[in-house]
Amino acid sequence: QVQLVESGGGLVQPGGSLRLSCAASGSILSINAMGWYRQAPGTERELGAIIYSDGTTNYADSVKGRFTISRDNAKNTVALQMNSLKPEDTAVYYCYGDFNLRPWGQRRYWGQGTQVTVSS
Repeated sequence: QVQLVESGGGLVQPGGSLRLSCAASGSILSINAMGWYRQAPGTERELGAIIYSDGTTNYADSVKGRFTISRDNAKNTVALQMNSLKPEDTAVYYCYGDFNLRPWGQRRYWGQGTQVTVSS
């Protein structure tokens, strides 16, 4: 079993910044990928940013150049630095993890989500 705990969401003005953090706990042997997805009201959940085991990253076009994903594998954490925020970024942000677990093997997990609201 793995638990993902998110923090850092809140209310920010357009042009402002927020930093989201996610910590994974459990019997994690290795990390295949960790990332952040988001879901705005009335829309489907979409990828924001993801980082893979080899360090490769992928960003949605809508956030490229504004968001930066980073990780600390030793601590099983991932962060999303969000700059130049726009009202369109308003959504619930979900931490995602793909892990190799001892003794159960590969499994995927989602966090509970944290609200990000960008408004004046």
